[in-house]
Amino acid sequence: MAYANDIRSAAPASSASFGGLFKSLAERFARYRVYRETVLELSGLKDRELADLGMSRASIRAVAYEAAYGQ
Repeated sequence: MAYANDIRSAAPASSASFGGLFKSLAERFARYRVYRETVLELSGLKDRELADLGMSRASIRAVAYEAAYGQ
């Protein structure tokens, strides 16, 4: 009985998927960091400064989400 296994053909696909996984995680982390920084910066503003920008405290998270994710 003979058994053959070709590991070389599976290796590039698995290494490519790991590369894609790390790239995807890095992009998600970068977008989340933009979101958090935007929330922190806008939260640090006074109500009058937010009003000058045409915003209220209730809209800070929505604006930060749009800045980070574009939706």
